[in-house]
Amino acid sequence: MSNKNLIQERETLPIIGMSRFSQFKKFLPLSREKFRQLSKVGKAPQGIRMGSRLTMYSNEELHRFLANPLMYVSEVK
Repeated sequence: MSNKNLIQERETLPIIGMSRFSQFKKFLPLSREKFRQLSKVGKAPQGIRMGSRLTMYSNEELHRFLANPLMYVSEVK
């Protein structure tokens, strides 16, 4: 067995760019529906619709939210 199989890489959320919910859900203690509800009232990052079945989220905003989820307020653009 090689050493490559024994080393596990730590997954991180990129600082810049956009991510789907499935890409950052492992960092959240919330379900998709609860995150959507918080987003709707401005207590979580707002999604950007890219199509009828695709919503992307700004990684910068996600990092702000994950740093302090209780005090997060969505910026209105």
